[in-house]
Amino acid sequence: MPYFKTKDGCSLFYQTERFETSGPVVVFLNGTLQTTVYWKALATRLRNTFRVLMYDARGQGQSGFGEQVLSLEMHAADLVALLRHVEVKKAHLVGVSHGAKVALACAAYSPDMVDRMVLCSVGAQLTSRAKLIIRSWLDVLKRSGLETMVKVALPVVFGEAFLASQARVIPAMAQAIVQRNNEAWLTAHLEAMNDYPPLAEIARGLRNPCLVISGSDDPLVGEEEAGQLAALCNGRHVRITGAGHSVPAEAPDVFSDMVSEFLQG
Repeated sequence: MPYFKTKDGCSLFYQTERFETSGPVVVFLNGTLQTTVYWKALATRLRNTFRVLMYDARGQGQSGFGEQVLSLEMHAADLVALLRHVEVKKAHLVGVSHGAKVALACAAYSPDMVDRMVLCSVGAQLTSRAKLIIRSWLDVLKRSGLETMVKVALPVVFGEAFLASQARVIPAMAQAIVQRNNEAWLTAHLEAMNDYPPLAEIARGLRNPCLVISGSDDPLVGEEEAGQLAALCNGRHVRITGAGHSVPAEAPDVFSDMVSEFLQG
């Protein structure tokens, strides 16, 4: 399995699809609690059109954590370094939740390396409800551990329709998420998010073609905040009816069609 080592010695796990071709590159960026496994189905759908890069950010999945304090700027710098390592000069970025924040930061700090962006389940700023939810996850994680925190998070990150249709597999899904995450690293991740700047500050002035996608059943991101982010990026906002915070998993056909059409211009 390929790993890339950053300047400070952190090992980042990554996977590629069809890198032997010369097509455009699309990078998938994980949300909190996610790993590259989350993107496998979408990567399969798009690999005939794009070269695909997936990776686990610091503290996620099979990647290491490093010795430095986490920050959004560090995550963006890691992505730039990884792109250079695999000899990609410019890429499309597709991120969900935390991954969308990293994509936006990367476009702000290294605009020449970013082409089009799909930002899913993020808004110009966190709502008061979203701030309280994230703080509650951190509190539950510290007091009761990872397994309890995941059980608390799942009803928030998935919409009602998905939870109802997948009721039988939710326990197995929760257990898989627990196994793929490190409790101490997730704690540091959530703590670092408290210090992230509002995306509105990062997005102003960006001119990369941008598609912002949100779900109508997402308690973390409101339609107004997602629309504001699209406007700041000079982009377009699309709202997926019935989907929650995890749109790519809840509406995979709709999401993949939108992403493919947008990235191909």
